[in-house]
Amino acid sequence: MIVNENRRTTLSAHKRIIVKIGTTSLTYPNGKCNLQKIDKLSWVLTDLRNQGKEVILVSSGAIAVGTDRLGLAERPRDVMGKQAASAVGQAVLMQTYENFFMTYNQRIAQILLTRDVMEKPALRTNARNTFFTLLKMGVIPIVNENDSVSTAEVELDNDTLSALVTELIEGDLLINLSDEDGLYDSDPKKNPGAKLISEVAEFDERIEAAAGESSSSLGTGGSITKISAAKIAAAAGADMIIASGADPAVIFSVLSGANTGTLFHGRTQVKKNASG
Repeated sequence: MIVNENRRTTLSAHKRIIVKIGTTSLTYPNGKCNLQKIDKLSWVLTDLRNQGKEVILVSSGAIAVGTDRLGLAERPRDVMGKQAASAVGQAVLMQTYENFFMTYNQRIAQILLTRDVMEKPALRTNARNTFFTLLKMGVIPIVNENDSVSTAEVELDNDTLSALVTELIEGDLLINLSDEDGLYDSDPKKNPGAKLISEVAEFDERIEAAAGESSSSLGTGGSITKISAAKIAAAAGADMIIASGADPAVIFSVLSGANTGTLFHGRTQVKKNASG
């Protein structure tokens, strides 16, 4: 692949943007919703819509929020417990999003997906059409795995889900907001001298090794799943950024071309999106 040294300057031209945010970026360590963070995320994504962007949010957090609402001492470990917590938490999480997005006069919709929806042609087409219709209406779809009916949560982590959604709707850019600033050349928790990798044009041994060394994650994802997601997005022609979810306004920095996080190059530049 020919590396475009000014690749970041093209990000502002991307129209269809998928934002994935993890559990640790949406909740406090005690499992309760970080309302300031959700409010700011709602404001940022609404502003992108006001700019004429098409926006999809892939949001984690249902199980953590459900665990808190049910008054459980810790996150359930068994499948049935996770399903129950997710069912409760998803309702709470969507109501929270609705309250904040409504403040900014932005309509949202809920889409729950499972792996079979992404793999079976008829279900895949139905999901694709739903996304396109919502986007045409100016709605921001909020996506999560349908944990309440999934047999195993680890089957489809939200890093992978966000990449599959990017592929499904021919997205231009996937922004993965994480509890890390990006991908490092080694685990920064173990190596104080670890360096942030600014851009990745090829998935070589160095990138695989960096992912394999990372074990940091409070949710269900980690560097390995993010690299896997980046490969899916790149193969679909979409750029992907891993950036810190500490401040959702980092999305503005990403789109301005700032040297923020780690940029994974898609195999094509900005392309004409499908319309359904």
